[in-house]
Amino acid sequence: MARNIEIKARARALDELRERAAVLSTDAPLIFRQQDFFYDVPRGRLKLRQFDDGTPAELIFYQRDDRDGPKASYYTRSPVTNPEAMHALLATALTTRGIVTKERQVYFVGRTRVHLDRVDGLGDFVELEVVLEAGEDEADGTAEAHTLLAKLGVQQADLVAVAYVDLLNAAAAPAQQAA
Repeated sequence: MARNIEIKARARALDELRERAAVLSTDAPLIFRQQDFFYDVPRGRLKLRQFDDGTPAELIFYQRDDRDGPKASYYTRSPVTNPEAMHALLATALTTRGIVTKERQVYFVGRTRVHLDRVDGLGDFVELEVVLEAGEDEADGTAEAHTLLAKLGVQQADLVAVAYVDLLNAAAAPAQQAA
């Protein structure tokens, strides 16, 4: 399984983050509109990711701890040629846990993917993924993530421990209880 060091935080000033990321990156950002369908599985997370721009869909399984700060994420991805059929199959076999729709700008800073996300129903976030080499110590990626967070001006108080789908489900729970 591939792995990276991942960290997520709320973005208080997305425009300022975008400017800082652009200075650190050597290339223009990739911009996507994505929709992730999450499914309940016995361990980890499973999502079907679709893109609005024609980029091929993919099925992604990943495992990581839910905690603030940098954490190792182990993942595997597989292209999906018929996402509608795949969703129908997975939704029949598994419970759909939630759907996350977002606009994502991806900046590459060395081996780190800097995601600036505008998530429907949640707001703005920054997510870092420091891609690790096979056998590389996770401490190297963690140190790199901390350094980049500081350069971007992200505050410790803004760190988020869980996935977007968890935040959306938590926000929806009080409304469902009131109904």
